[in-house]
Amino acid sequence: MKKAVFPGSFDPITLGHFDIIERGVKLFDELIIAIGINADKKYMFSLEERKSFIEKAFKDEPKIKVLTYQGLTVNFCKEQNVEFILRGLRNPADFEFEKAIAHTNRKLSEIETVFLLTSSGKSYISSSIVRDVIINNGDYTGLVPDAVSVKK
Repeated sequence: MKKAVFPGSFDPITLGHFDIIERGVKLFDELIIAIGINADKKYMFSLEERKSFIEKAFKDEPKIKVLTYQGLTVNFCKEQNVEFILRGLRNPADFEFEKAIAHTNRKLSEIETVFLLTSSGKSYISSSIVRDVIINNGDYTGLVPDAVSVKK
């Protein structure tokens, strides 16, 4: 059984993430969307909200599990008996950053990183852009799955 972890903070999940997940789930028998917990980071959405957004967005996909973790992604992968990490790439800067992480992960473990390019119509979307739109009372709905809602 081929299992992969798609790690991130998902603050919030975007249509770019959604695109990678939809395409990635076709490549693996199980895809774990892993929400990383970083105590030093300030999030717009609580862990419970982020998890709920993702679970609602993929409620009809039995091959997807949503879990949370702390620490190194490779350690979480070992705990979950996962052999692949799935990552999305939006641009060349993402590639350079993700390549360094993939090489480090490979040095620390036997886990392979699989990269998917975000679809061109969604490659400009990032969680930080979405948060900026939300903070400034803009219409964020075309940037995130329907499951994401902001309480005003």
